[in-house]
Amino acid sequence: MSKPVPEPIEPGLVFDLASAVVKADRFPHLASIDGDRPRVRPVSPVRTDGFTVYVANLRGYHKTAEIAANPHVELCYLDDHHDQVRIEGIAEILSDRALLQEIWDSNPLLRNYLGSIDNPALIVYRIRPDRVRYMKEWALDYHDVPPERPS
Repeated sequence: MSKPVPEPIEPGLVFDLASAVVKADRFPHLASIDGDRPRVRPVSPVRTDGFTVYVANLRGYHKTAEIAANPHVELCYLDDHHDQVRIEGIAEILSDRALLQEIWDSNPLLRNYLGSIDNPALIVYRIRPDRVRYMKEWALDYHDVPPERPS
């Protein structure tokens, strides 16, 4: 079997192509480090602003300790056409009360499950991108994506 030959992608389209993949995948996979081992699990972001992603978590989950020990994480998004976006970044606990309130108010699952925005079990991580990469289907060739829409 021969290696697929990727079609060239105009650099001006990469941002929009990557954004479409992020919008299409409701359950990306989050990779973190547990000691010297990678750990990957599906997550359900509670908010996405461009390539900045917010993920709710419970303090008792194992990934809480993993992220506290090493906040470098990667999210991998995959759409139905096997296009993929990888977002590398630092997971930080969201402390902006107004933004946390917006997330809380827009997410009935959080409200039903946790009961109160002040539930001590709740953590929301903001993952700001250090690097964003896009790959068309199985082209085996990543394109760097600018973190902001080019003008």
